[in-house]
Amino acid sequence: MRLFLRLLVLIAVLLGLVMAVVLYYVANPKLPAWSPAQQVHYLEQWSAADRETYYFTPQGTQVKGLRYDWFTALELPFSQQRFAAPEYLARFGFLIDPGQKPTPLNPGNLPVGFTRHQNAGSADMFLDITCAACHTGELRFKGQAVRIDGGSAQHVLPSTVPTLKGASFGQALVASLASTYYNPWKFERFARNVLGQDYDARHQALRKEFKSSLNTFLKVAWNDTHRGLYPTEEGPGRTDAFGRIANASFGDAISPDNYRVANAPVDYPQLWDMWTFEWVQWNGSAKQPMARNIGEALGVGATLNFFDKNGQPLMGDARYPSSVRVRDLHLIEETLQRLAPPAWPEDLLGAVDTPLAAQGRALFAENCAGCHVPRSTQGEGRYVQHLKMLPVDYIGTDPGAANNIADHRFDLTALQWKQAELEQLDVEPKPTEPLDLSKMSVTKGLAYVTAYVQDRAYQDARVSPAERPQMDGFGLPIGVRELRSYKARPLAGVWATAPFLHNGSVASIYQLLSPQDERATTFYKGTFEYDPGHLGYRTEAFANGFLFDTRITGNHNSGHEFRAGKLGNGVIGRWLEPQERWALLEYLKVLGGPLEAQLP
Repeated sequence: MRLFLRLLVLIAVLLGLVMAVVLYYVANPKLPAWSPAQQVHYLEQWSAADRETYYFTPQGTQVKGLRYDWFTALELPFSQQRFAAPEYLARFGFLIDPGQKPTPLNPGNLPVGFTRHQNAGSADMFLDITCAACHTGELRFKGQAVRIDGGSAQHVLPSTVPTLKGASFGQALVASLASTYYNPWKFERFARNVLGQDYDARHQALRKEFKSSLNTFLKVAWNDTHRGLYPTEEGPGRTDAFGRIANASFGDAISPDNYRVANAPVDYPQLWDMWTFEWVQWNGSAKQPMARNIGEALGVGATLNFFDKNGQPLMGDARYPSSVRVRDLHLIEETLQRLAPPAWPEDLLGAVDTPLAAQGRALFAENCAGCHVPRSTQGEGRYVQHLKMLPVDYIGTDPGAANNIADHRFDLTALQWKQAELEQLDVEPKPTEPLDLSKMSVTKGLAYVTAYVQDRAYQDARVSPAERPQMDGFGLPIGVRELRSYKARPLAGVWATAPFLHNGSVASIYQLLSPQDERATTFYKGTFEYDPGHLGYRTEAFANGFLFDTRITGNHNSGHEFRAGKLGNGVIGRWLEPQERWALLEYLKVLGGPLEAQLP
């Protein structure tokens, strides 16, 4: 008996040590070093006013109830350094300008995409992370930074699954929240900083509200971890967008039976010219701009209620209150319509070899234009580009994202939707037969949820019937399309959008033009250092970099190959000699920009 008790004590001690190690690394993430650029150069993509509007206009996201002043007052777990210090947040990949100062739109002097909003009837200012946080890029070369507005971010934002490395923003944030709550000296400093003269009156209320937010973070982290929802580590610049939105909207908010494994992360796509596309998303499944933006806001944390305080489904006009800010989303969308693709900056990244680029132009017409130069028409109020959708079986790239979106089904019967109600919503195509709410696809389910949320948000924002077509975006309906395909988008500015393929599995355009067996099987991500020769980020090992392994589910770098043999099953064109690849790269530097007109 004594031996058994000693064994139990030994096991308990070992488990305690393991837990201590895990907690230590979560609280002390292994982050890449960061140093400020000598200067951040902003390309002539739009005006400075448009840039400021895009960076800091709120969209209604609420990061688990986290208040803006709480976030700016947080300390790191084992020091009094501010968690929200720009130079610390930059280590997660968020973008700052070394010379930036607080502004009326950015009073906390936070990185791009961090802003705040206040809900109607509330005095609280919530932390609001916007689309700009994920859709703004930056390149570094010889100490200079080139900002790519509307480009692909390279931060580590979404992960909720603790790892020993702990290099995710979400994990580090939870560690700071927990240490603040459980360390009485930290909480004392925090409360006095946040409350000021109201300290005595509101200290206990603040502690209760803070714990509620912390509990939400911990609940999500535990749920995602023990259910194994996100087995493929996303790393810098990626998220399983549809998987996370579905798990939040259908799993968290409706039923645990609706949780699905999300193992197909995708890159954040560039946004210039997106407003001209007939269909968006990597799988071409979304049509209406407002619905697309509401879905994005819900995915980042906008609140959404399906049920009343008694757990009964909301019905009729009571559906569905949210924190989504439709007028601000429309402002962001209008601003993005003025965003131009980035033009190659010869003074920063090197002169273009125009004779070689001219050779590349002919090669592009022969090998690339068939997919990447879409048919265009004139629509209502816009130039419409009809992007080609390439079936997964043909393009041969990792099928995970397309298959998950096409195959996953969710039980939404608890919402008690009626067929007649669904037919009245602005969703197309209209159902021609009764929908089975117990087996709804993610695209259809989110389309109907978004339609209800949109109607309620328009009502709350007092959007008139006359305003609605413009707010929707060119009077478009909410479209639903379910394809096992990926879109081939136009390539203006593609030089600034590394890494490549929908899942970011190919490091450079040179490798993208090469057969799979010439592509790197593993490479490091998380640096902003740019390779202007191969058109991609540098991939050498560096301290605390993220090792991207293309052999892992969701990370495969297959397909889109130029090689000898029959077209299809991943082969999209003939073998390209190395000198032909270099010529294509030179042309892709100028495609869609002012330098293209100067080619001989």
